[in-house]
Amino acid sequence: MNKLPVIYLTIDEDHETGLDAISLVDHPAIERNWMAFNKKHKFALNEEKRIVSGAAMVADYPIYRRDEDGREYYVVFDSDAIRKIAYKFMKDGKTNATNLDHSTEVDGVFMFESFLIDEMKPTPKGFDKLPNGSWFVSYKVDNDDVWEDVKKGTFKGFSVEGVFSESRQMDVDKMIIEEVEKALRA
Repeated sequence: MNKLPVIYLTIDEDHETGLDAISLVDHPAIERNWMAFNKKHKFALNEEKRIVSGAAMVADYPIYRRDEDGREYYVVFDSDAIRKIAYKFMKDGKTNATNLDHSTEVDGVFMFESFLIDEMKPTPKGFDKLPNGSWFVSYKVDNDDVWEDVKKGTFKGFSVEGVFSESRQMDVDKMIIEEVEKALRA
């Protein structure tokens, strides 16, 4: 059995790392859509106000990657890395830095709400529970074409794009053991 490496990513506040944009995508790598599968909340988008809300980053969630050389691995952002990324994104004033499927820049779509999940600000009702340290965002969609695509289901979630640095690497078994130890301490 071939075990894939797990690479933890972060940003270096002194270097040219950080998010360039948050993209509206059809298949978020974090596997969390705007839709909330809950009887009370069928969709996590507001028809009248043109608002979409959901996770931008999920703490400690392994995201499968395959690079152009065919190497396979997982990337993970822990809660500390997500906090640094979210803070820098807001500090740099990038709430309008939005694109579609990581390719087409778009106007009329902007972040107006952003918070990190913790004991004081838990996952909003209607969404699958997110681990502490995850980043939850809401966007206003004033662009008519983009809003139509959201309603049609062309775009279903968020995906971050940027330049990151490697903070550490481990194998999957060690990552699982670390997560079990963390759960036992909680």
